Amino acid sequence: MIETTPLVREFTYNGVKLPDPNPGMALEQVRAIYANQYSDLATATITGPEAASGKLRYSFVRAIGTKG
Repeated sequence: MIETTPLVREFTYNGVKLPDPNPGMALEQVRAIYANQYSDLATATITGPEAASGKLRYSFVRAIGTKG
């Protein structure tokens, strides 16, 4: 019998590791939750996943540009 282990999601932003608030949430929902704490995430793109140490790592990448 083959055993499977689900991979845990992990999020990073500016070098900060952010835990997955709810594995059932869509990536955009996770971004919306963390945007309350990190306002730049509101317009950030999500890259990944990259498999690392048994986790799926997603990164929030801030949009680069000028306002106005």
